[in-house]
Amino acid sequence: MRTMPSTPRLTAPIALGCSVLLIAGCSTDKLTRTFGLTRDAPDEYTVTTRAPLSMPPDYNLRPPMPGAPRPQEQSERQQAKEALVPESALNAPESGISPGQEALLQESGPAAPADIRREVDADAHRTEADDGFIDKLLYWRKPSTQHVQVDAQKESKRLRENAALGEGPDVGTTPIIQPKKEGWFSKLFSWI
Repeated sequence: MRTMPSTPRLTAPIALGCSVLLIAGCSTDKLTRTFGLTRDAPDEYTVTTRAPLSMPPDYNLRPPMPGAPRPQEQSERQQAKEALVPESALNAPESGISPGQEALLQESGPAAPADIRREVDADAHRTEADDGFIDKLLYWRKPSTQHVQVDAQKESKRLRENAALGEGPDVGTTPIIQPKKEGWFSKLFSWI
């Protein structure tokens, strides 16, 4: 008696299992995009507008050459300029200034000297260097140059305790070295 080998019965389930594993290995985003289940919306910043199609007044025109630029389209630079300055879209003269702008320029006074930057810098240095009598009288207290200092030993101890308790380093207050308090007598004569 001959028996049939059992390989044909196992081939179909093995092939099905392999194909399921291969499809599962693909990311769902790429898979749905491959089968056309999702649509990609265009990027609103890269969409360009094209001039509308119209029938030419003369039907004897030659058809455009493939790949040649369209004569009615403008460069992106020109489109941006027209969006920012609408007068340029109306073909206003670019170099001419309006009467209002000309009057404003005349009323603004003479042109600035060529070395204006140097003059402004020199004026700024002169005012910074002069601590006059009035400044000393008004601002008689010196600003505090003492900064807050962290107590290193206490901070180290606090961080170790937080780590032992499983808490983060931001839990608790940071210990600081308290500055020495001044008495009223030293505050009164601190300007000396």
